[in-house]
Amino acid sequence: MFKDVQKKIKRTLLNLPGYHTKRKILVIESDDWGAVRMPSKQVYQDLLNKGLHVDKDLYCRYDSLATTQDLEALFDLLKTFKDKNGQNAILTANAVMANPHFEKIREHQFSDYYFEPFTETLKRNPSTHNSFELWKEGMEAGIFKPQFHGREHLYVKKWMHQLLENDKLTHVAFNMGTYGLTADVDSSIKVNYMGAFNSGLKNDTENFNVILKEGLVMFEQLIGYKSTSFIPTTYTWHPDIENNLKKNGVKYLQGMIHQRIPIDDDQNFKYKKNNFLGNKSKSGLTYISRNAHFEPSHFRDKFDVVEDAFNAIKIAFSCQKPAVVSMHRLNVIGAIDESNRTTNLELLKKLLTKVLQFYPDVEFMSSDELGDLINTN
Repeated sequence: MFKDVQKKIKRTLLNLPGYHTKRKILVIESDDWGAVRMPSKQVYQDLLNKGLHVDKDLYCRYDSLATTQDLEALFDLLKTFKDKNGQNAILTANAVMANPHFEKIREHQFSDYYFEPFTETLKRNPSTHNSFELWKEGMEAGIFKPQFHGREHLYVKKWMHQLLENDKLTHVAFNMGTYGLTADVDSSIKVNYMGAFNSGLKNDTENFNVILKEGLVMFEQLIGYKSTSFIPTTYTWHPDIENNLKKNGVKYLQGMIHQRIPIDDDQNFKYKKNNFLGNKSKSGLTYISRNAHFEPSHFRDKFDVVEDAFNAIKIAFSCQKPAVVSMHRLNVIGAIDESNRTTNLELLKKLLTKVLQFYPDVEFMSSDELGDLINTN
C-alpha cells in the first residue's frame, strides 16, 4: 500500500512540469523494430545447448524480428479500437534501419564493418520475408508509424574491437547471427553492445553523426518519408549529436525524463533528469517523454501490468498531460515463444478497452503527431 502511494506521488510530480493539454491523448511508443536480437527459435535452443542462459535475458528469450503472424495479430488488435475521431489505435514503431552483414564481415576477417538494410535481413528468414509488406499495410491503415531509432541497435566500434580480439562469446554470438548476449546470459560477459551512442569522445560523436545521417537517409528511402522524431538506443546519447539530428530533419527526442550522457567511451556517465514532455533541449529539439509503461514480458509475473499502466495513464490525464506509453517490440513477438505474443496482446486488449471505457474522448496519436501538436501550440 505504501509503495503504491509512493508511486502515485512520484508519477504525479513527474507529470507537473512541461506541456499541458485538456485533450486526452494516448501515444504508444515501441522500440527495436527492424533489429536482430534472437535470430530464430533454433538459434535460441542452440545457445541453450551450449550452456548459455539465454532464458535469463528477456530480450534473448522473447525478442526477434516480427513475423507475418506477429504483425497480423498486432494489427488485427489495433484495428478493433477507435478513438472519438475514428482513428484506430496506432503504434509508433521506433525502428533501426540496418543490421550487421555477418557474412561480409567474416569474409573480410573482421577488419571492416559492413551492414545491410533491415529489409534484407527480413528476407533471409521464411517467417519474416513478407514482413515489410505488412509494415507498409500497417502504415497505409494508419496503425503502424515507424520513426527513427538509429542505423543499428549496436555500438559498432566496440563490437568490432571485441571480434578482432577474438572474444570467445562475442564470436559464439556472431556465428549464430546475433550480437545481443548480455551478462544475464553469462556472468563472464562484461561488454554490452546494445547502446549505439555510448561514447562522449569527440572522434566517436563525429562518427555517430555520420552513422545517424546515413540512417536517416536510409529511413526516408525505405519508409518513404522523413522521420521527425528519434529515440537513442538505451536512452543514452551525448548532446553533441543533436545539432546533426536537427540538420537532418529531426524535431523531437523520444525517451525518458532521465537522459544518460556518456562522459568517455562507455565507462562513465552523468544523468540529466529534466527532459520533461514539451520542453526543449539546448539544440532546440522537443522532448517527447514517456510517463507510462506497458512491458508485460518483463513484469506480467510480478504485478498487474494492465492496472499499473492504466493508473499511470489516469495520473497523466488528471495532470492534463498526454499519456506516452513505452511498450518494446519484444512484448508482441511470438517467434521464440508464441505464448508471449498471445498473452501480451490479450493484456493490451484489456488495457485499451479500459482506457476507452473510462475516457471515451481519448485520442490516439503517433509520437511525431504529438510533437507537431506541441510545437504548434
